[in-house]
Amino acid sequence: MCRIGAIKSKKYLHPSVSLKLMRSQQKGHDNSGFAFVMQDLGGIFEDYKDLPTLSMAATVEGTRRAEDILHDLGFTRVLQWTPDVHNEKGLKIEPMPNYIFETFKYPKSHKYATKEEKEELLVETSLLLRKELEKDNIGYVYSFWPDVLTLKEIGCPKDIGTYFGLWEENDDLCAKVITAQCRQNTNYDIVRYAAHPFFLDGYTVLANGENTFYEKNKLFQQKLHKGYIGFESDSQCFLYTLHYIHKILKWPLEYFKHTITPLPFEEIERRQDKDVLLRIKASLGHLEINGPNSILAVMPDGKLLCVCDSKKLRPIVVGRDENMVIMTSEVTGVNDLMPRRNISQDIYPHEREMVIVDNDLTVRRWQQ
Repeated sequence: MCRIGAIKSKKYLHPSVSLKLMRSQQKGHDNSGFAFVMQDLGGIFEDYKDLPTLSMAATVEGTRRAEDILHDLGFTRVLQWTPDVHNEKGLKIEPMPNYIFETFKYPKSHKYATKEEKEELLVETSLLLRKELEKDNIGYVYSFWPDVLTLKEIGCPKDIGTYFGLWEENDDLCAKVITAQCRQNTNYDIVRYAAHPFFLDGYTVLANGENTFYEKNKLFQQKLHKGYIGFESDSQCFLYTLHYIHKILKWPLEYFKHTITPLPFEEIERRQDKDVLLRIKASLGHLEINGPNSILAVMPDGKLLCVCDSKKLRPIVVGRDENMVIMTSEVTGVNDLMPRRNISQDIYPHEREMVIVDNDLTVRRWQQ
């Protein structure tokens, strides 16, 4: 089983907090992997928020090939951060030779490009890098986006933290939004891309559970957007649906919930918005999900999102204080990081609910 967490803070946090959040829930996962996405970066990346940062793991050849591609496209590196690894004896981890976290200036051709044009370039470049590195299995590209840093690794979360020196806090690496998951995709072959969180075009999604409509979702999504690829995990479908509803169709966020867990026909018929809901149900029925799952997401504007399956078969809790909001699988995680909060304000989202955390940490509850 997975354990997931999303933290949004007014202050910059070191990724050690995500390790501590997962450590308290270690009985609920199998120690097969650890991954996190950091957004709204501080530390050495704080002055480069408008420039894209590449997060990847690769062989020496993969690193060289990626650098050649970016150079040919006109990207210019302005910042490089390399983790100081600690390859201690006995660590349960399967590391790659190189871990690349580099920030780039846009090509001169995009000096006066719009935000949309720059985003399109980054999506295209990410897909090109992935395609070229997959040819010889020489690397993995996790994100190439402004103000975002991603790390995914196979092994024991505790040992992964030790290997990358993540247990010791410092001011170099920090962020105000951190999402994390403990567990590799052990239902299928372990592939680094299969580790949550998943990232595309400014959207981050992670989930605890299973999507038994995976094949139906996948076959439909493959035709919708060039970025809907891989499908190494059934949970990637949640990311692609959120992206399609919100970014491509530009629908209100609540329609994401109506798409993945639509109301029964008899309930829809009694609602004032029945015409819209019936159209969603008819046109996007292949994006409905099934099975036990809790879904967390970070929107491009930094808001957090939480929804559950229509039967509420996977746990999730939202805890908060004046400086931080935590969404995670078990309340023990919130207790460890936020022991002095008012527990009467904790939220346990139900099957018809969407919880949204705004950038000022206001928590809103929308009922389907």
